[in-house]
Amino acid sequence: MPRCELTGKKPVVKNLVSHSNIKTKSRAFPNVQFRSFYSSCLKRSFRLKVAASTVRSIDKSGGIDNFLMKCSKNNLSPFALKLRKNMEKKLCKEAGS
Repeated sequence: MPRCELTGKKPVVKNLVSHSNIKTKSRAFPNVQFRSFYSSCLKRSFRLKVAASTVRSIDKSGGIDNFLMKCSKNNLSPFALKLRKNMEKKLCKEAGS
């Protein structure tokens, strides 16, 4: 099932309503694709399964590092949470020295 690793977007169930008001259930899937991102904080790249709208949001926020720090922890996948935790450790270490 397609699901965005950063925003948690997933398929939604909707009704297609005809002119005669007959309701037919259907599913709308998000445009999820594998993309490579480079983290300037961790100095490495990684692949994530993200929605196309999320890619635009990442570009707008100034990169994957800023986006992960602003994003709530509830929607993140376990891999994205691990990346965020590593970034926080690295930033704390740099601030301390």
